[in-house]
Amino acid sequence: MTRVERRACFGGWQDVYEHASTTLGCTMRVAVYLPPQAEHAKLPVLYWLSGLTCNEQNFITKAGAQRYAAEHAVILVAPDTSPRGDDVPDADGYDLGKGAGFYVDATQAPWSTHYRMYDYVVHELPALVEAQLPANGARAISGHSMGGHGALVIALKNPGRYRSVSAFSPIVAPSQVPWGEKAFGAYLGDDRDAWRAYDATALVQDASERLPLLIDQGDADEFLDGQLRPQLLEAACEAAGHPIELRLRPGYDHSYYFIASFIGAHIAHHAKALHD
Repeated sequence: MTRVERRACFGGWQDVYEHASTTLGCTMRVAVYLPPQAEHAKLPVLYWLSGLTCNEQNFITKAGAQRYAAEHAVILVAPDTSPRGDDVPDADGYDLGKGAGFYVDATQAPWSTHYRMYDYVVHELPALVEAQLPANGARAISGHSMGGHGALVIALKNPGRYRSVSAFSPIVAPSQVPWGEKAFGAYLGDDRDAWRAYDATALVQDASERLPLLIDQGDADEFLDGQLRPQLLEAACEAAGHPIELRLRPGYDHSYYFIASFIGAHIAHHAKALHD
């Protein structure tokens, strides 16, 4: 990885790296916050997955997370949300193509060559981070909206790989809402059985690990009823006996004002599991 940005922040460094991704077949950008403790020791990593239209910059410039990462000695890693480049397929609209990778491994043309964000986040990116940065191998994962969907799915599909998982305003049942139906239909095809592999409400039914799911959701979120529907995951967890804490926050919407308000609590939650 080649560092292309560096800024001092809360005693540590807010960096951005570029690297050639073999999984995605393009150059990717990844934001990394190294807290001051990383100067002297290897630390655990919290992976953050951003939402539709975002890149590696949104979280690091809007969430105010670095303060809490410095307090709790946690590295933050925030990749871009999709492959990028002139050769990468795209589509009209904000909810398919570039900026909308949905953290799946696409199986349908023209997407399948580049759109393999699940494999990238689970395998290639952590291997790079743990080989080239002061990371000790302990991992947690979180995200927002499309990225909240990604965090939940990745944690549920990889028992033992992450010590904790949380999400802000996640798309919990993509097979049942317009955002997910559009993306899954394009990336995975018409067979809805294939969609289950990336749907948290389906995965929780057969999860072999009972990793608690922590979710914050604003009750004034403009996408709450049409696209997010957290009650579906809550019901699926109840039926499966899977632990979940769904915190409905009065007055909060879908924005980074919401994330910034509660990111400190989420990082403290992850830090407890990561340093245990």
